[in-house]
Amino acid sequence: MTASPTISFVEASRPVDGVVIVLVGENAALGAIGREIDEASDGLLKRAMELASFKGKRLKTLELLAPAGLGYERIVLVGIGGGEPSESEWTDIGGAAFGALAARKSARKATLVAERPDGARVDTGAAMQMALGMRLRAYGFDRYKTKSEDNGSSEGIDIAFAVADPSEATEAWPNFSGIADGVILARDLVNEPANVLGPVEFAERASELSRLGVEIEVLEEADMKALGMNALLGVAQGSERPPRLVVMRWQGGNDAPPVAVVGKGVVFDTGGISIKPAANMEDMKGDMGGAATVVGLMHALAARKAHANVVGVIGLVENMPDGKAQRPGDIVTSMSGQTIEIINTDAEGRLVLADALHYTIDRFKPQFVVDLATLTGAVIIALGHHNAGLFTNDDKLATEFSAAGQATGDTVWRLPLGREYDKLIDSKVADMKNTGGRSAGSITAAQFLKRYVGETSWVHLDIAGTGMNAPTTEISRTFASGFGVRLIDRVIADNYEE
Repeated sequence: MTASPTISFVEASRPVDGVVIVLVGENAALGAIGREIDEASDGLLKRAMELASFKGKRLKTLELLAPAGLGYERIVLVGIGGGEPSESEWTDIGGAAFGALAARKSARKATLVAERPDGARVDTGAAMQMALGMRLRAYGFDRYKTKSEDNGSSEGIDIAFAVADPSEATEAWPNFSGIADGVILARDLVNEPANVLGPVEFAERASELSRLGVEIEVLEEADMKALGMNALLGVAQGSERPPRLVVMRWQGGNDAPPVAVVGKGVVFDTGGISIKPAANMEDMKGDMGGAATVVGLMHALAARKAHANVVGVIGLVENMPDGKAQRPGDIVTSMSGQTIEIINTDAEGRLVLADALHYTIDRFKPQFVVDLATLTGAVIIALGHHNAGLFTNDDKLATEFSAAGQATGDTVWRLPLGREYDKLIDSKVADMKNTGGRSAGSITAAQFLKRYVGETSWVHLDIAGTGMNAPTTEISRTFASGFGVRLIDRVIADNYEE
């Protein structure tokens, strides 16, 4: 695995060795360190920016050899643009800075001067976001490569942030580092191949959170049969690998009811008897992205010792088409007692979530429940890869999630629910069918889940377009993005911590 950089915070002073990272404003505006370098090099810095047409546009970078006599090796200029960057933009700026730094494989030590072009120091919050962006950009998934590639590396890079108040930044950083670790854990899980990470192995990985104080409980197939989880078990019955349901509890608050987070964990999805086309089926190793986010979130909350009670529940299955697999036309009785006609065995994630949601709400009586799932291709048609689809029965939650999405960059877009959509999943032979057809596919999937939450406040996040195979960004460069960890952590931090 690619190593994370070592990040520290130091007094704002002139760097003396390694690489210096300089923030540049709109129209190539330089702060004190940039002007000092330019003066010491007889105007070299400004001439280089002019020749490269570098004007400080946000996220643009320029790397230069440092002139002789300045005491360091290279200069990396990072554009922050005009106006005050938002929180997520500072994160992206950190990612862009690290990308430019890591591209030079020989770089092993760097100082980022956290100084605006007007000479004012970047505040601790912005510095935290830049450092977080660096951690996330440094991530790579290369554990199965037997030969290294000369494509840049974060291994061994020490990055010092020159800030106005290093003690404040040093005290704040562990919380942000813990969040980064949670995102990276979620990415690792999604990036793992399915032959390595089955339901049992996934449950074992989740159980490692006990080292951080998370209470772990693992339900096996017999336990779920006793509870009547026939919707979840129906998905699993075609696989030789047994299902698991993992309950993770973080008790960081007082006596308040918990926030509940439920994740779809289909470790590989062939589609079952309604088998998928062969093209790109390898991507279905990521169909457990919702469960991965829940595990990453629980890590983040425990690492920063969140003052909240949170329960995470993940249903782990493999959807395979052997002789024991469920068939289109089968009828199963879910844990809630509601019956489901199976129209398409590839609409399996909602079956897993149906039982997991009912179990979670019935047992834990949460303040609200949020589920995450790489649920439908339809949400990609609707929203592409830049927003997760959000469905909810609570306008307050919609506002909280939207605000947290804007702050973190894990953005969401609310899609409708309604009676007319709900009719599309009515069945002639059971209480409901597991698909309403092609029209409004992500909405009818949400309507299906809504039948399992009753009056509980609920959010459904369809992360099919954002949790796996999303476009590369300044802070995400692999198949897995870790989408949702920072989003839900922020919702909890802003609204539900004591």
